[in-house]
Amino acid sequence: MKKTILIVIVVVLVALVVGGVWFWNAMQQPLYEPGMVRAGKNLRAPLVPPAQSADKNFWTVENDIKLYHFADGAGTNVLVVHGGPGSPFAEPLAGLKSLTNNYRFHYYDQRGSGKSSHPFDRFASSNFYENMQTLDRTLGLGAQIADIERVRQILGDDKIIIVGHSFGGFIASLYAAEFPEHVKALILIAPAEMLIMPPESGGLFEQVKPLLPENMKSKYDDYVKRVLDFGNLFSRNEAELAALNREFVPYYEAAMKAKGVAVPASNMPSDNGGWMVQAMYMSMGMKHDYRAALKPVSAPVLVIHGDKDLQPEKASRMYSDLFPNSKFQIIPNASHFAFSEQPDAFARVVSEFLGKK
Repeated sequence: MKKTILIVIVVVLVALVVGGVWFWNAMQQPLYEPGMVRAGKNLRAPLVPPAQSADKNFWTVENDIKLYHFADGAGTNVLVVHGGPGSPFAEPLAGLKSLTNNYRFHYYDQRGSGKSSHPFDRFASSNFYENMQTLDRTLGLGAQIADIERVRQILGDDKIIIVGHSFGGFIASLYAAEFPEHVKALILIAPAEMLIMPPESGGLFEQVKPLLPENMKSKYDDYVKRVLDFGNLFSRNEAELAALNREFVPYYEAAMKAKGVAVPASNMPSDNGGWMVQAMYMSMGMKHDYRAALKPVSAPVLVIHGDKDLQPEKASRMYSDLFPNSKFQIIPNASHFAFSEQPDAFARVVSEFLGKK
């Protein structure tokens, strides 16, 4: 009897170890690789958008996915891709207002964030791998890149100008890698340090911690632990995850204050995503290297970096170094939000780059 119990215990332990190794490996590997969207892999729907509804405030990108959008200006279409992930722009960017006589800037809430479709509230299944795949396919990098391609078709442009901020700059860069023939020009504002994982600087969480006052550091450690608790991820719901994402705001503001920068309240998320943010973690995994995918893109690229940004200048320069036809521009006295902190300088840089594009 004792021998039988011992065998059962050993079998259970082996199963736990194997399951743990599988879970660790699953989290390590990216679910998205450049080229997948163009090939139609891991998508819920075709790249050709369905018929549009009568509601002009929403683009229909899949039969059950609608993207809220608004526009500012008249002229050549420009698509603005917000960052976060999951932090839509509530109003037009101040640094683009002076360009609205020649360009029509289209802002949209990415799927899973803001006023756009939120496909999930809670996952009923206990199958982690199945849930992970569903989450990635519905809200992950591939889905977000596919939406840009669908929006381009909805706008009716063969080639489009794209402005991407922070994580949106990362997404916009991957779109350019997937569909280089449809990119007229690319403007990347403080593009997120995500081309290679783990990031060389340690990433945003690591950049924030040493700048925090001592009385915030232990709470911050607990916060990061809860954010990265993927083992219990699918026990949460959309509202809980959105609230968890918003918890980062006071820590980021405190870190910027330590650098002598006041972050404009309008740049902090108030209507953000929940599951959408987690989908990005699943898409990227803990290890990837997307740098080679950017090298074949021939479209002109402008990379903008604020000299007071928490993100190192080297991280933004990586994008400029990889795109063969690129220009790098530092804006003084600006952090991660140069378009609102130094709108006039930002507008001059963008205007000079766009010229007659």
